[in-house]
Amino acid sequence: MRRALVAAVASLTVLGSVAMTIPAQAAPPNPAQPTMFGLHVPKIADGVLPSVTYGTLRLWDSGVAWGQVEQSKGQYWWNGLDAAVGNGNKAHANSMIVLGSTPKWAASNVKQGTYPNKGAASMPKNIADWKSWVTAVVTRYKGSVGSYQIWNEANLTNYWAGTPKQMATLTKEAYKIVKSIDPTAKVVSASSTVRLTARYNKFFPAYLKALRKQGWPIDAVSVHTYPAGNETPAARVGYIQKTQADMRKVGVPADRELWDTEVNYGIQGPGRIPGRQLGVADSAAYVAQTYLDNVRLGVSRSYWYFWNQADGRVGITMNDGTPAATAFQTVEKWLNGSFYSCTSGAVNLCQLGDNNNPEVVAWATTGSGTYTVPAGVAVQCDALNQCSAVSTGTKVTIGSMPLWFGTSAKNAVHQLPSVQ
Repeated sequence: MRRALVAAVASLTVLGSVAMTIPAQAAPPNPAQPTMFGLHVPKIADGVLPSVTYGTLRLWDSGVAWGQVEQSKGQYWWNGLDAAVGNGNKAHANSMIVLGSTPKWAASNVKQGTYPNKGAASMPKNIADWKSWVTAVVTRYKGSVGSYQIWNEANLTNYWAGTPKQMATLTKEAYKIVKSIDPTAKVVSASSTVRLTARYNKFFPAYLKALRKQGWPIDAVSVHTYPAGNETPAARVGYIQKTQADMRKVGVPADRELWDTEVNYGIQGPGRIPGRQLGVADSAAYVAQTYLDNVRLGVSRSYWYFWNQADGRVGITMNDGTPAATAFQTVEKWLNGSFYSCTSGAVNLCQLGDNNNPEVVAWATTGSGTYTVPAGVAVQCDALNQCSAVSTGTKVTIGSMPLWFGTSAKNAVHQLPSVQ
């Protein structure tokens, strides 16, 4: 295990390096790893630390993009990124830095993109500037950051106005630098949204094909699986399956993982579809289904967007005391460290236990179904961490709210409430 930094290092224009460390890279899932449970925390640099247990942190929308750190060529304002990485390590989280977007001074076209600065969506006019930036970041955070993502939502022109081939070139150059400086760190592809199908179809397959020509310089493929404003986790399942089909079609190597680096529900769009705020039961059920569907479908990580006060942008607010936070923590306790075997059907099932200690989670993606409680089970709990006694042989109706079934002893291990 690598040591964890518990204090951020403050500096303005800094030329030296900072030694920060995190736990070693997690092994591939099964048993379920802590890194399956990711968060965005926009105020992480200000010291906001979520109260739930999470294994990984995506640093985006935190004032730490390329153009916000290297505000002038060769001059780095490391304060925000140092604090963000340091606070993430304080929480023992495996952090991921998003390396884009282009600073105004490095942009080939300052009219392309506005966030977080003018020109942010353009191809750098000199690729040497990109390589210098990546080298500076990886050198500074070697042994402290677990992964580096190339770009955010590169299928959208407000984030990336270049071509898929150009993005693959940036990816390859970054991969070579990361692996030469910190071989244990993972390189994650530029992300692509899926629900804006036309933009996804234009960018994502072409980007994968360009990466294939470059020899697959990535450790993980990234998408964002936000369903449309009126959709449910069933739509997200479809997006995951579409992505996996496209990956197979292009021939992505089997050892490259699929990461979902942003997800929430009830977000406005596409088109005129309005956003909506989810109620208590749906908020808990949708969060729980998100992480359960990951292990069922083979998604290695999801980063929930985001841990913050309600601001109207997302349909499910996750913060201290919210139903979403309760569900996130509950499912993390169910899954983390468990070996699992999942099946899909009218009722989806994830077996977590064995014959001596039966343990299973059941949920329905659409509609409902029936599940018969197996021998040895004495307790059932929902994603809101509400538990009750249950008897072997009982037929239980299963809907969108995932239900955990297990023994009283295992319930105590999960630190779930006493049976009422």
